[in-house]
Amino acid sequence: MPPIAFTAFASPAPIVRLVNAFERPLDNAVATARTCYSPRIVEPHEVAATDKARALRDRLADETYAAGHHTTLQHATFQFTLERVSRQLVWSLLHAHPFYNSEQVSQRYVPVSSDSFAIPALPTAEDAIFRRAVRRAMAAYESLCEQLLPPAADAYFALFPARLQERDRHLATVRKKAMEAARYALPVAAFTHLYHSVSGLTLHRYARIARQCDTPVEARQVIGAMVEAVRAHDPEFFRRLDDSLPLEKTPEFALFEQLGISSAGLADPAFIQEFDASLDGHASRLIDWKVRGQETLADAIRSTLGLTRAALDDGAALDAVLSPCANPLIAMPLRLGTMDKLMRALSHPHYTFRKKLSHSADAQDQRHRMVPGSRPWLFRQYAVGRPDLVRPALIDRTPAARAFFDEEMAALFGAIDELLERGVPPEAALYLLPNAFPIRFEESGELLHLHHKWTTRLCLTAQEEIWRATRDEVEAVRAVHPRIARWIGPPCWLRNEADEAPRCPEGPRFCGVRAWRAAMGELDRVI
Repeated sequence: MPPIAFTAFASPAPIVRLVNAFERPLDNAVATARTCYSPRIVEPHEVAATDKARALRDRLADETYAAGHHTTLQHATFQFTLERVSRQLVWSLLHAHPFYNSEQVSQRYVPVSSDSFAIPALPTAEDAIFRRAVRRAMAAYESLCEQLLPPAADAYFALFPARLQERDRHLATVRKKAMEAARYALPVAAFTHLYHSVSGLTLHRYARIARQCDTPVEARQVIGAMVEAVRAHDPEFFRRLDDSLPLEKTPEFALFEQLGISSAGLADPAFIQEFDASLDGHASRLIDWKVRGQETLADAIRSTLGLTRAALDDGAALDAVLSPCANPLIAMPLRLGTMDKLMRALSHPHYTFRKKLSHSADAQDQRHRMVPGSRPWLFRQYAVGRPDLVRPALIDRTPAARAFFDEEMAALFGAIDELLERGVPPEAALYLLPNAFPIRFEESGELLHLHHKWTTRLCLTAQEEIWRATRDEVEAVRAVHPRIARWIGPPCWLRNEADEAPRCPEGPRFCGVRAWRAAMGELDRVI
């Protein structure tokens, strides 16, 4: 069938509000630039005090931007509230880089309503297919929330048997555990709302890169609204706002052209088979690391302290930084690793993992912004005719729920395939992808930042799927760098080693497992 254009949404437009901002962002940016060459601090009000000062301000703003001296734009921070934006947009654009801060509503704890989805504007027949698929997925989610209550309750009260005496009091918590697994059935078109803070430089980059994410129509809507909100606050701030970079100018497009592959082409099933086989049954597999990571770390610790090898051998050096007994900073909730001179030595060991996580779990994984991943264009990992998904443990280990989930996901993938066959662009059709759809990618990080990630995600209150991937990673590091991995565990384990009380820092959110007493390989989870 001939291709169908997708340029707008039938669902309500995003709501974008600027709720906090620097009072004079452009004046501030130019004041910082002028201060670099001034014997004193140049105040923002000075750069716009007279006609002559404003002319100089505008000239310097243009010149520094054109020359690539963009750090001045990072001082001004803009905080937005975003409503009616899709989970797909958040994953593909807003959280796909390190230079932001967000607080987003959680699908683990807040139910999704039936009218909370981005609906592309499509012809009548295709619109009916899309909406029918959303309704069915929503019904599946609601059904799973109920089906999973009994197994979730069994798992929960096995952890907290004393709470059976007040069973009804704890059913709200059990329901959230069921909802956490049921959300895997929801399409990534589901709306979310969040606070999102970025610098002025990031806003310029958003405007330039808007066409390059998986959701360019929605991205241009949201970014355009953000830019206009800032313009209303300071009409001069975007003096030199570049147009969005056309897709044809990107390196991805050039490579597709070189290989004779359509830039809108879907996945080669052979890639998916090859990637999955390489994982050897793991969610995350260590594929590269610095061979001398332990020795280099020890050298860096000695260099920081000005000590010889005779004064501090490798084992003692590693223990001095990684052991919570020797280094109380390692177990503190407020992470000081990037600030403390000795802990900055943890920047030298480096690890790369090949990973397969659901869209839902990866939305959590990518929040660890200092552990970047090469996440894909999703349409290049979608193969027609094969439901492709990751099941959470609670569904996977409940046979009736698993059979129901698989049937509903087959129907959802069938709707996507039908839309694609009718000429609907992948950008629009793939809004129906369930949260269960796998993201296949590589991810790398320094031990300094991986340590923080591993510690938080080994906590048994972390999302179950990402907890399993983290366990894979730490066990893989244990095989190549045992003297490093011996000091990695969940927060309660670190606090136990440091003799900090209480062992669990989560208070009323205690998972029910004394994980600080167990070896990592002994732990398992259903919820």
